[in-house]
Amino acid sequence: MKKSSIFICILVLFTSMSQLAAQKPADKEIEKSMLKAFKWQQKNPNHDLNDWTNGAYYIGVTKAYEQTKKKAYLKGLTQMAESLDWQPRHRWYHADDITICQSYIHMKEFGVEEANLQPTEDVLNRVTTEDYDWNDPIKPIYWWWCDALFMGPPVFVHYGVMTGEDKYLKASDELYKECYDLLFDQEAHLFARDMRYQWKGDGEYMKESNGEKIFWSRGNGWVIGGLALLLQQMPEDYENRAFYEDLFKKMAAKLKSIQPKDGMWRSSLLDPGAYPHGEVSGTGFDTYAFLWGINNGLLDRDEYLPAAMKAFSGLMACQQKSGMMGWVQPIGADPKRNFSADSWEVYGTGAYLLAASELLKLED
Repeated sequence: MKKSSIFICILVLFTSMSQLAAQKPADKEIEKSMLKAFKWQQKNPNHDLNDWTNGAYYIGVTKAYEQTKKKAYLKGLTQMAESLDWQPRHRWYHADDITICQSYIHMKEFGVEEANLQPTEDVLNRVTTEDYDWNDPIKPIYWWWCDALFMGPPVFVHYGVMTGEDKYLKASDELYKECYDLLFDQEAHLFARDMRYQWKGDGEYMKESNGEKIFWSRGNGWVIGGLALLLQQMPEDYENRAFYEDLFKKMAAKLKSIQPKDGMWRSSLLDPGAYPHGEVSGTGFDTYAFLWGINNGLLDRDEYLPAAMKAFSGLMACQQKSGMMGWVQPIGADPKRNFSADSWEVYGTGAYLLAASELLKLED
């Protein structure tokens, strides 16, 4: 009897812990945490405001305002845009340099009177009208790194839908598919960051310390988070939508299957044992994507919500009392950059704001 009682107690304990991990924090608690993260980041700026890092941060701020309607977020967005005169960065052909335009487009929709999307249109038109042959083997590959799939496609798709100009969606399709064909691993259902991390010569993959292929957490977070941003703008009847939905589901299933027990993905997805602590930016983008998929019927709630809530609990635990989001891997292109509780970057805050904003939409 004693052994049975102990077993039952342990079972109840584990069941309670599982249920607790799946519980949504109170909305007030989430909003308080979001505002603290935002205020800390605003007091601790980093990089040029139209850099890709801030592009990722400000799309998080955009979603925070969209969901909460707190004026502080819109004030921060407006100050940023006006200081930049609504300009993207200088490289018209580079996806990183148009990331900030995601927020500009949303601000136009928010009714910001000063919003000027002409610079955004100018750079998108430069890409769509560039004279090159898609079948030319020596033409430039504009989106050759997986991060680009977060940075560029949501801008093209959102602006195309806003203006009713199909050419922007078509251009995004072409560039996206080119990157997908180059970097998506059909067996692992994950993206190599770029060709350097895919091939070592003679068709051999670069390997992690445990012999697995190298798949960077934030790189794949960029992709699946970008898919969530893209799909929410793309028309339901768009002819190529099924491709993006299928990719989203494949990546989500893979990420859920390799999620560590504490909920936070390590910087190397297939060699988590070599990286003892979870990484906030990759986990933040993944969590945002999971919650968006649940909220929009692409992912089964019963199957994915426990994973999303475990991950979000881990993210909240990485926020310091000041509001700073710690455990963010520095700028890089692979899992090997070290980071700690005191490591922060603006895109880590952006990823957290995206995840938290989407969690607020979750129905109890």
